Amino acid sequence: MKKWQKRVLWLIGVIAALILVALFYIKTITYTPTTAAIESAEKATVENGTLAFKGDQEKPALIFYQGALVENTSYSIWAKKVAEAGFSVYLVKEPLNLAVLGQNKAETIIQSNHLTSYVIGGHSLGGVMASRFAAEQMKDNELKGVFFLASYPDEKGSLKSFQGQVLSLTGSKDGVLNWDAYNKAKKYLPEQTMYHEISGGNHAGFGSYGEQKGDKSAQVSNDEQQEWIAYQLIEWLKTIN
Repeated sequence: MKKWQKRVLWLIGVIAALILVALFYIKTITYTPTTAAIESAEKATVENGTLAFKGDQEKPALIFYQGALVENTSYSIWAKKVAEAGFSVYLVKEPLNLAVLGQNKAETIIQSNHLTSYVIGGHSLGGVMASRFAAEQMKDNELKGVFFLASYPDEKGSLKSFQGQVLSLTGSKDGVLNWDAYNKAKKYLPEQTMYHEISGGNHAGFGSYGEQKGDKSAQVSNDEQQEWIAYQLIEWLKTIN
């Protein structure tokens, strides 16, 4: 074997080792669902990693992008409640649990389930990427609304001219959300945007995966915040034709 070939093989080996180390590290810092969330997920079907809680096909479906490094199962509690109200919920499984690596994952769900009416949203980074997807679909009649859980759009995901319904949910004790960026991002939202804040709710409470680094302690239980999220989403979905 020639000297340059040995160097190439050595370089490939180093790169492979670095990738394995990076994947292992990401795995160790990923937030995993609570037992209650896992139990709720048992009511869903799994479609290529996406958890599908099926509801009434005549009602708008909800497509959801997980927060960064949070397993999608973590959102199963409120998702199950929304589905029980008749609205199908699809908790997308993003590559490495990072929505930034799968902004257009919703396309597969829309096509494979023949969705003719849907809303899309996400938690934290997931909401940013969901708004970018929505911004590219604003002229499609199938897209009826966009929602944000402790999140906001950036310039690439501007919904300023969106004619559909928009919902923004936050928690008053959120220590992870960049509140300054959140308030500045309101310029990218349309006038009809609805804002609701849960008193005592925090960032991690929008899912069910335990404490999150940098977050504040919630002043409500996770069960209470899950109920509040489900209620707000259901009431909002009821306004969508």
